[in-house]
Amino acid sequence: WHMVIRHLRGQYKQSVLGALWAVIQPFCTMVVFTLFFNKLAKMPSDGIPYPIFSFSALVPWIYFSGAILQSGQSLVANSELITKVYFPRVTIPAAGAMRGLVDFSVASVVLLVMLAYYGFEFQWSLLLWPLLAVPLVALAIGVGMFFAALNVRYRDVQHVLPFIVQLWLFASPIIYPTSMIPEKWRFLMLLNPLTGLIDAFRASVIPSRSIDLSSLGVSIATIMVVFTIGAVYFHKTARKFADIV
Repeated sequence: WHMVIRHLRGQYKQSVLGALWAVIQPFCTMVVFTLFFNKLAKMPSDGIPYPIFSFSALVPWIYFSGAILQSGQSLVANSELITKVYFPRVTIPAAGAMRGLVDFSVASVVLLVMLAYYGFEFQWSLLLWPLLAVPLVALAIGVGMFFAALNVRYRDVQHVLPFIVQLWLFASPIIYPTSMIPEKWRFLMLLNPLTGLIDAFRASVIPSRSIDLSSLGVSIATIMVVFTIGAVYFHKTARKFADIV
């Protein structure tokens, strides 16, 4: 908790816009996506206004991508702390994943404002939005632990990770709907744990859509596997962090 607070104070210290940066990034990305993918490329959005379609997916995506980038480089960035004092090493990548929840919360409020602007009625399924953040955070911590431990031994990871994040964006149903994928290939989409999760986030704020429980269940099961793999690998390599870093 102290590490999260320390980062937030440093992040917004002497910042002119402060917490508005949590809104600027997803909002500007949404505008770009709407102009290029919806207006020019005529990307479908399942009958939903494209700004809502994209923004409801960008809020969890921007949190997730930022969290794994922060977590993946967190051990190397805190090398002096690791070599000087002992504490549970998992604290560092976990804090890297948790710190983005403030921005996630601010952007979520903006999404509510957008829903009201477009005339969407608020419904009980909106209460699922913060609950869906739990598996999202678990996925971010699991992936973050794996890459953080890998980055200690192989410093190339810090260069490869942004590329992986970029590919992951296009492999997730953020710009396009899942319905665009042919039925015979859709099972491959489910291998991406963000597929069912992003669709569930989107469905929770749109009255005309219902959550695909089977897709969400597959995503949660995959997240549990990813988290376990990340935790096991992190635990096995943690003893050597101080020697290698």
